[in-house]
Amino acid sequence: MAASSIGTPEQLRDPNYTPPISRAVPLGIQHVLAMFVSNVTPAIIVANAAGFGFGSNSPDFPELLYMIQMSMLFAGLATLMQTIGMGPVGARLPVVQGTSFAFIPIMIPLVAGKGVDALAALFGGVLIGGLFHAALGTVIGKIRFALPPLVTGLVVTMIGLALVKVGIEYAAGGVPAKASGAASYGGLMSWSAALVVIFVTLGLKFFARGMLSISAVLVGIMVGYVYAMAMGMLPVDKITGSWSNAAAFALPQPFKYGFEFSVAAVIGFCLMAFVSAVETVGDVSGICKGGAGREATDKEIAGATYADGLGTAVAGIFGGFPNTSFSQNVGLIAMTGVMSRHVVTFGAIFLIICGLVPKVGGVIRTIPIEVLGGGVIVMFGMVVASGISMLSDVNWNRRNMVIFAVALSIGLGLQLEVMNVPPGSPNALQHLPDTLRILGASGILPAALIAIVLNLILPQELSDESIDEVSGGMKGQNTGKLPH
Repeated sequence: MAASSIGTPEQLRDPNYTPPISRAVPLGIQHVLAMFVSNVTPAIIVANAAGFGFGSNSPDFPELLYMIQMSMLFAGLATLMQTIGMGPVGARLPVVQGTSFAFIPIMIPLVAGKGVDALAALFGGVLIGGLFHAALGTVIGKIRFALPPLVTGLVVTMIGLALVKVGIEYAAGGVPAKASGAASYGGLMSWSAALVVIFVTLGLKFFARGMLSISAVLVGIMVGYVYAMAMGMLPVDKITGSWSNAAAFALPQPFKYGFEFSVAAVIGFCLMAFVSAVETVGDVSGICKGGAGREATDKEIAGATYADGLGTAVAGIFGGFPNTSFSQNVGLIAMTGVMSRHVVTFGAIFLIICGLVPKVGGVIRTIPIEVLGGGVIVMFGMVVASGISMLSDVNWNRRNMVIFAVALSIGLGLQLEVMNVPPGSPNALQHLPDTLRILGASGILPAALIAIVLNLILPQELSDESIDEVSGGMKGQNTGKLPH
């Protein structure tokens, strides 16, 4: 869609400009399509980790539908907070909000194998963590010094490394099939569905243009879905059953799963809020530079952070997950050249409508786990790649190499050792209190804390020492962002 047919160059750079409705609505839906799969994937991953909702005959099946529904509904509401604003809340820019990948490695240890009973503590952590996140809006400009690319790049890389295993398990047939020892796990049929998604996604990403390229993962999953039906992996009666069992309309229920104060959940969500806040600052800056050719103001950055946290807190009340700004939509703004916040408002309304119709979640639920696996392999691999891209902006002197080495060794080591030990077996953190054991199990929080503390306390004398003889003078020029 040509930008010149929508408005003048001056109008297109104005966040307050509203294009004609016939153009604004399709542009808004473009933003939703670009983030749709990424937005609902965390709900499926958390349900899988908790051990419920997989199979239309499961008694917990409605709970997964509800979580998918809340992911869409509160992504839309949080986006409205950003585009329309309420007092100091909201950047009043075309910021698209959605469920954050960053919190998944924190949520998985909290719910692992515990079923629906674990959700009260989980969403209690989301609520309190969201309020803390909103409070960061008052100081976000002052704490950015503690989160340089060395720290944020390490954290994003660790997030990706914690998630890549999920993609492989899904592509091979899913955790339930693995746990039951099903002969089909890792079979050719499972991998073929995942590979179809990967190949279609890569083909569109590199050889298509416009919206096909932007929504490559979504289109890839749709093609994989059709392939699964053709190969008999997805019976038609399962689709019709999920559709008929889901309501046509439903409102969110406050504290549907109760409220429980868990120290581990609260600490985990509050600490990860720092990463999410810095991510949002980067996205707001990218929107202003790419869409309006200017720097973001302090008011816009603070307002975006307030909306990030408040949107998360409200979502937690109703059984939704932490929200953050979505970086792929920043690229979409740069591509279309349309800076209008009202375009994104139309997209937010579309998301809210989807969130109020559980039948949409019913259809999403029927996506075979192998097909979803192909999509998340690409998405989570991109998280790792984005972390490495952030790290390319680090000055790799001896000091920074030591900080990175120690933080990565401890964080990744804990992640690999503790998370892969069967329940009931001894692990490296077994003598710690439950709270510390849960927080340490992800590896991300220990790595982040070590990197932050060492970066603040270690002397800078080593900063000018060359490591050319060690690394060949490795120093990148690019920056990266956590994709969704």
